[in-house]
Amino acid sequence: MSGNMNKKRQVLKYIIADVLSAFFAWGLFFCFRKITIDRQAFHLKEQILIDNNLVLGLILIPICWLMLYLLVGTYTKIYRKSRLRELGQTLLVTTIGVIMIFFAILLDDDVKTYKDYYFSFLILFLLHFGLTFTCRLILTSVTAYKIQHRKIGFNTVIVGSDKNALALYQDVENQKTSSGTNFIGFVNVKNNGDLLSEYMPHLGFYKDILGIIEKFEVEEIIIAIEPSEHQTIDKILSEINGANVVIKVTPDLQDILLGSVKMTAIWDAPLIQISPGIMPVWQQSIKRVLDVVVSLIALVILSPVYLITAIWVKFSSKGPVFYSHERIGRHGKPFMMHKFRSMYVDAEKDGPQLSSEEDPRITHVGRFMRKIRLDEIPQFLNVIKGEMSLVGYRPERQFFIDQIVQTAPHYRMLFKVKPGITSWGQVKFGYAENVKEMTERLKWDILYLENMSLSVDFKILIYTILIIVQGRGK
Repeated sequence: MSGNMNKKRQVLKYIIADVLSAFFAWGLFFCFRKITIDRQAFHLKEQILIDNNLVLGLILIPICWLMLYLLVGTYTKIYRKSRLRELGQTLLVTTIGVIMIFFAILLDDDVKTYKDYYFSFLILFLLHFGLTFTCRLILTSVTAYKIQHRKIGFNTVIVGSDKNALALYQDVENQKTSSGTNFIGFVNVKNNGDLLSEYMPHLGFYKDILGIIEKFEVEEIIIAIEPSEHQTIDKILSEINGANVVIKVTPDLQDILLGSVKMTAIWDAPLIQISPGIMPVWQQSIKRVLDVVVSLIALVILSPVYLITAIWVKFSSKGPVFYSHERIGRHGKPFMMHKFRSMYVDAEKDGPQLSSEEDPRITHVGRFMRKIRLDEIPQFLNVIKGEMSLVGYRPERQFFIDQIVQTAPHYRMLFKVKPGITSWGQVKFGYAENVKEMTERLKWDILYLENMSLSVDFKILIYTILIIVQGRGK
């Protein structure tokens, strides 16, 4: 049993548990503080329940905790939580949250000695951590039980069909407790060997994998190919990369000796997980917050420029002010990207074409806009909608992607992240005038993918601003 609706329901369970835990922890702490710190007699109804500060705290404190949990990515990979990791994460986040509450609220308390501060901190920490972790432990344990007893699982496809694939299948199926792997079928790499056909459906060839992932809501891919097929590993990964799935590979003895195989469960089959999260979840959260905040500020501050540019485009040549066209974004999903029109109407009447420095299709206003990237301003709307980021890779049309992947199939790796208004490739290489140049620029975008961090994003943004100020856009 798998799917988005179940994931949403599971996330909702955690959110409700966390909010209720924060609610009761703060309520109990408030009563404790009134009785011990303020030294008030215990008149629950008369002095505490009617206190406006209690009501305000019971509303705001759980909301603040929930925002902190969202920021650090508590609710990502909701079905893949381990109890030990849950303990460590809850300890860390509780410590951070209680410190914030201490300096924001508790430090203003009138106390007789500083020991009261330490005591208040300790009691709030124990209450919040105790209630929160207990609820999470129950939810995680119930989920683990369902996974181990095959009541829920992750739709999995095996890439491979011969001896290694069969051995992997038997190893997983013979586990004492299930790891959640729910095999729905296999795909061939070559047209030889079909030992798995007795145990599961044959879904097609490895080049069909993206369609299979979408059709069957696949969550895991396990590559279990033969030694003679190892030369195709790059092609297989190029087909899969960019899809929202966990990719695992069966290791050989060399991988185990080199320490590539990291086990977290005693009974699981040994597998190497490829390409875990590109950025830590907390950095991804901050990146998204910065995307929205900076885009909103930019749209407000640049609104006069926005208006002037729109009028300028309108009166410079016939046609609409904006030009919207389909680009391919994260996980290969299409979206409409918006720009100020910089070309004459019907510039692509003969089919999709890339622009060049002396392209006659570009208007005189469009040429100036491109130099200082004015035509890109409307893309801040795409960022706010979540289709793009400030920094990523420049999204392309499917027409050109189909040409690029013929010589550079690893282009699909870019689909792991959102495209951006600016990119490392854009800063280093600029606009590409043909598919060859697009392929050359790709190495900088792949380099960004392998080094993705907030600090790299800031550097790219700074260099982009310098290019705009110096008018070096092309």
